[in-house]
Amino acid sequence: MRDLIEDVFVSGFDNAALNTAEDQARLALADLARLGDRLAFTTDSYVVDPLFFPGGDIGTLAVNGTVNDLAVGGAVPLFLSVGVILEEGLQISTLRRVVESMRLAAAEAGVAVVTGDTKVVHRGAADQLFINTTGIGVIRGDVRLQAGAAKPGDVVLVNGSLGEHGAAVLNARGDLALDTKIESDCRALNGLVDSLLAACPGVRSLRDATRGGVATVLNEFALSADVCMLVDERAIPVRDEVRGVCEILGLDPLYLANEGKLVAVVSRDCAERALDAMRRHPAGRQAAIIGEVHDTPRGTVLMRTVLGGERIVDMLVGEQLPRIC
Repeated sequence: MRDLIEDVFVSGFDNAALNTAEDQARLALADLARLGDRLAFTTDSYVVDPLFFPGGDIGTLAVNGTVNDLAVGGAVPLFLSVGVILEEGLQISTLRRVVESMRLAAAEAGVAVVTGDTKVVHRGAADQLFINTTGIGVIRGDVRLQAGAAKPGDVVLVNGSLGEHGAAVLNARGDLALDTKIESDCRALNGLVDSLLAACPGVRSLRDATRGGVATVLNEFALSADVCMLVDERAIPVRDEVRGVCEILGLDPLYLANEGKLVAVVSRDCAERALDAMRRHPAGRQAAIIGEVHDTPRGTVLMRTVLGGERIVDMLVGEQLPRIC
């Protein structure tokens, strides 16, 4: 086990905090305090099937997913821990490939993997490889983002087309035998969030639309702020390939998982600045205003359909697609 850790993980993530080989990472509080006045702390586990899919793999997913959970809270992501559960018989080449993906994703996001843990379970007790990542970041003093901060008159934006991760993973499983090329949108969003916050001081709420998709995020905002979120179906960006997969399977792209998309609620007076800032960033080229916040009916998400009517967009109940992230 020591040889495995040193050969694969320590050499892969190589940094001063990790290389001390202590049972914990030791981080200078003074360095953290210079960046902000609050610590952000999050954790998530990843069990995606298959491990590798167009646009990413379980490694990029684990890094970017945790970085994004920090970023949408207004935090500067800094450090990650990585816990891996390996099934007996997993090929070392597979593990090396995943660790290399994590290394590259961490470098691109500007975070360091500073501590971790490795466990091996009997064959059949896990499905090849599971990963848990925990992230630490610092929230700047002037940033106050909350799910319940949306107000009537505010504007709702997304940073690009929806459902690409869910559709890519589903297609990669091979059950559909489709020739359609769909890649996951898996990427870190901290740079996009930095640009958005710098351009628009009126950002109220941010959340990445992972499991449950944009529909679930909108419902969380509506319930937390006790407002109505009204979105326009015609304004919601969805690629034709994703829409086609959804039509075949009877799925709604609003509920499909994303790993590189966020939902932003901003004050109306800075909505255009927010949209422009998003579109100037590589992660927001297809950003769009998709709706607005109303006073009533409270705690509800409504969609104005292409036919001109309105329908309720409920919170997702259950799991639309298992093992998606």
